[in-house]
Amino acid sequence: MNEPKQVLEDRERDCVLPGADREGNLQPGAMQVAATAFVVLFCIVGLALWGLPFYYDFMVQQFGWTRAQVTSGNALSKLVVGPIFGFGAGWIIDRFGPRRVMMAGILMAGGALVGLGWVTTLATFYFFYLFNALGYVCGGPLPNQVLLSRWFDKSRGKAMGFAYLGIGIGGATVPWISHALVQHFGWQSALRLLGVSIIVVSLPLAFFVKEAPLRSTTDRKMMGTAEVMGAFKTLPFYLLTFGSMCSIAAVSGTQQNLKLFLSLDRHFTQGDAARVLSVVLSFSIVGRLLMGWLADRFSKKYVMLLTYLLVAAGIPFLFLAHSQGPLYASAAVFGVGLGGDYMIIPLMTAEIFGMEVLGRLLGVILTAGGIAEAVSPWLTGRLRDATGNYSESCFVLVGIALLGAMAVLGLPGPRKTA
Repeated sequence: MNEPKQVLEDRERDCVLPGADREGNLQPGAMQVAATAFVVLFCIVGLALWGLPFYYDFMVQQFGWTRAQVTSGNALSKLVVGPIFGFGAGWIIDRFGPRRVMMAGILMAGGALVGLGWVTTLATFYFFYLFNALGYVCGGPLPNQVLLSRWFDKSRGKAMGFAYLGIGIGGATVPWISHALVQHFGWQSALRLLGVSIIVVSLPLAFFVKEAPLRSTTDRKMMGTAEVMGAFKTLPFYLLTFGSMCSIAAVSGTQQNLKLFLSLDRHFTQGDAARVLSVVLSFSIVGRLLMGWLADRFSKKYVMLLTYLLVAAGIPFLFLAHSQGPLYASAAVFGVGLGGDYMIIPLMTAEIFGMEVLGRLLGVILTAGGIAEAVSPWLTGRLRDATGNYSESCFVLVGIALLGAMAVLGLPGPRKTA
């Protein structure tokens, strides 16, 4: 039966990416989107999220707080922000687009660091950490993943890998940036300068980025609530959510306690500790490029499994090695796994469930991951305070990462299309 002309035209239009011509060549709008995502992730995740643990030991030494207390700011804020705002942010992004949500997130993340540079009490510490978590939800991976997924199709893995280089480069450079700022201005002024820089650098790019056109409003409504509820009734959704939570818990529990361990337990100098952190996040750049390249060529399920196994393999010698060789080798392996960890989640979600409800599903999955990311560093620090060392914490984190890998084995392969 012949289809109406309008249906054929709509289908033909939907087959062409908004950022590509009919030959699949990228247009300037798509390149602008990738560059914006790179810079925003550089600032919101690389500088704000991965940069804050560099300052924890200063807070412990100056204010007399415990390791559990300095890591609990991240825990308490994300436990409040995640369940309340995570799914709501995903719904808003699906309905109105990621740009405005991203701009609000940038302002909150930058403002949070400025505020944390003034804190002297735990109450104000928790207050500003709340805004840091809001900034991460609204300006971090969620809106950027949706923005990139809407603009890119066959090259989605490479585009995501390029954008996520921002996290790796930001995370690799922030220890050195922070170390230099602390030496010249003190740690509190360094935090304030970092917060202002985030806003100045990333806000103008988010303001001018273009939204990708979606299908008609009628189509979006038809693909809305029923599609989301259908996903919630499937086993793969829960396996994906649980696996993501486990790997993110292992990554964040390790990363946010590593500076505390190196500085206060191993008595590394600030420069030596910065060097180890920089190795981890430098190799995360390799991980993002490698996993993005692999995800475009092989089953994303097995790329995800590889990522989680690298995380598990890299943790032990970070806490147990007594010489620099194994420590740096372990930092490199862990960094590669860390690089692919967050990036593979939206790629796998889009492959299993499709694009139309990606924002809402990621809102739930990343909210659950945010809870794991919040609780794990606090529990790791609390276990260290109770036992006097990180040995037990290390084995717990490895076990959690392996649980995530087991969940990935239950995920389906690529969806077959007619």
